Amino acid sequence: MKNMKEKSTGSIFFIIALSSLSVLALITVFILVQGVPIISKVGLFNFIFGMKWAPSQGAFGIFPMIIGSVSVTLGATIIGVPIAICCAIFLAEFAPPTLRNIFRPAIQLLAGIPSVVYGFWGVLFIVPFIRDNLGGPGLSILAGSIILAIMILPTIISITEVSLLSLPRQYKEGGLALGLTHWQTISSVLLPAAKSGIVSAVILGIGRAIGETMAVIMVLGNAVAIPESILDPVRTLTTNIGIEMGYASGEHQQALFATGIVLFVVIMILNATAQYITRKK
Repeated sequence: MKNMKEKSTGSIFFIIALSSLSVLALITVFILVQGVPIISKVGLFNFIFGMKWAPSQGAFGIFPMIIGSVSVTLGATIIGVPIAICCAIFLAEFAPPTLRNIFRPAIQLLAGIPSVVYGFWGVLFIVPFIRDNLGGPGLSILAGSIILAIMILPTIISITEVSLLSLPRQYKEGGLALGLTHWQTISSVLLPAAKSGIVSAVILGIGRAIGETMAVIMVLGNAVAIPESILDPVRTLTTNIGIEMGYASGEHQQALFATGIVLFVVIMILNATAQYITRKK
């Protein structure tokens, strides 16, 4: 009887896992079926490196939006990663228990705030600040980078903190026993030992930033052009899909699905890299 219950439980979990994979497979097939025809017609090189996006004229080049996605994500990484790692070190090594119990829920709360709220906050505060103090329209790469940097903080902080706390206690004790200060132990022993987990956290944060849509729609300006500075407006791949999918049809709609294929491949590469780094550790 006990064996039958165990087998039944195992079968149920297997079916649930299989259903999740089936949903992923269906989504993948649907995107490929919808997007591959336009890529075949236009050409993969012309689609990815084309400079003009004008669906009404049959021009489907997404390179300006690729540059926009890369620039905003890079800006968010430069701003957010150092802050996140410092916060994780503070929580893991310096914060007293009372303060730690306050900070952790607050950081986790950041992950639960809807992205549209971040967008509203950016429009009301960040965009006017950039426009009044740095110049330009305010709707820019810098505004999007700041918003995304805040949004990726919970992911990077949580995983980095767990990586530091999961290290054997002997690492820290050994460093202190050798005469290192607390900070020298952290920088010379703990951070290198937790490098795999930290890199995985950063990669997952980058994936989160690349996939964000609603918040960046509101603060980027959505100009389909190659930016010349961080104060210029841009359009990312995700915002292009979000803005135009509601009224697109025919080849225009297929081109948006093809854009989704590019995003899908990028996210899969990032996730696979994070898994590889974690397993290598």
